[in-house]
Amino acid sequence: MITVKAPGKLYIAGEYAVVESGYPAIIVALDQFVTATISPSETIGSIVSEQYQENSIVWRRQGDTMVFDNRDNPFHYILAAISLTESYAHELGRELGVYHLGINSELDSADGKKYGLGSSAAVTVATVKALCQFYHLPMDKSKLFKLAAIAHLSVQGNGSLGDIAASVYGGWIAYHSFDRQWLHQQQAQSTLTELLTMTWPDLKIELLTPPTALRLMIGWTGSPASTSHLVDKVALVKAKQRGEYQTFLQASKACLKRMITGFHRGDLSAIQTELRTNRQLLQNLGRFSHVTIETPLLQKMIQLAETAGAAAKTSGAGGGDCGIVLINQAIDPQPLLAAWAHDGIEQLNLNVHTVQDSLSPNS
Repeated sequence: MITVKAPGKLYIAGEYAVVESGYPAIIVALDQFVTATISPSETIGSIVSEQYQENSIVWRRQGDTMVFDNRDNPFHYILAAISLTESYAHELGRELGVYHLGINSELDSADGKKYGLGSSAAVTVATVKALCQFYHLPMDKSKLFKLAAIAHLSVQGNGSLGDIAASVYGGWIAYHSFDRQWLHQQQAQSTLTELLTMTWPDLKIELLTPPTALRLMIGWTGSPASTSHLVDKVALVKAKQRGEYQTFLQASKACLKRMITGFHRGDLSAIQTELRTNRQLLQNLGRFSHVTIETPLLQKMIQLAETAGAAAKTSGAGGGDCGIVLINQAIDPQPLLAAWAHDGIEQLNLNVHTVQDSLSPNS
C-alpha cells in the first residue's frame, strides 16, 4: 500500500492580487494533512473518503477509461487529479491499473467545521502524489505542482494556485502566480510531458526562512467562506474600477516585495509593518469592490491582536474563516487567547509544516 500526505495552508499576505499573473503572495503550509492511500486491485476499484463514506465511488476499467457506477459524488478534485495523472502515465507508456484510493482529511474538524485551510488543493496534491508513486512516474516538486495545478484549475476555474504550491513545497513560501492564459493556450498544443518540463511564464516559488522571534497564531471565526465566490465577485469589478484595481495591484506588489525583503533580513518589525499595510490595501479593495473581506468578528480578532502588540489581518479571501497574527515570541500570548475565547474566536493550534521530500511516504 502507498500512503502519502499533503499539508493544508494559510495565506499570510498578497491575497486577491496574487490571482494576477506575476503578482506575489506569502503562504504557509500547516501541519494538518490530507492523506491518500492507494493499493492495487484486480477488476473493481474504489475511491473512498472518510469524510464522505456514504458517497464512495466504485469503478471499473474499460481500456484506459475509468467507468463509474456512481456519478453523483463530491470528488471532483480527486477525479480531475486522477484524470491528469493517468494521462501523464499513459504518455509515458505506463499500463493503467485498477486500485482502491482512500482519502482522509484533517483539514476540517470531525464535526464538520470548515477552517479554510485549502482542503481542495491538498486533496489534489495528495491524489497526484499517490498515483505518481503507484505508476512509478518521474516526479519532482516542480512537476508535482504543475500537474496538481492543471487538475485543480480544471475544476475551480479561477484562483492563483498558491494553495497548491504551499501543499507541495511546505514551510513559508513567496509565490508569484503563473500566466493562466498562456497555460490554456499551451494545453491545446502540447503534451502533458512537455508542459511539465516547460518554464511557466511569471511562476516563481521561493522558500522563506521566518525570523526566530516570529510566532504565527491563527484565529478562526466560525464562519466558513467561499474563496472562488469572493474571487469571482472581485473579478467582476476589475473592468468597472480599472484605475483603482491597478493601483491596488501595484501597491500590493510593492508591499509584498518589502515583506519578502523583511524575511530575507530576519526583520520581524518590517514584516509586521507590511502585514498591516497589506490589511489596509485589502480593506480598500473591499470598499470599492463591495466585497466583505473583514467580517465584524475578523475585525474584532485583529483589533485584539493589535492591542496585544501583534500585527494581524484576514487570511485568504476573507469573508469569514481565519485571521492570522504575527507576534513576537517574547510576548505572552495567553491574554490574547483569553480575549479571543471571550468573543467566540477559536485558536487553531497548528504549526508550520516543512516538506523534506515531496515524494517520500512521510513527507
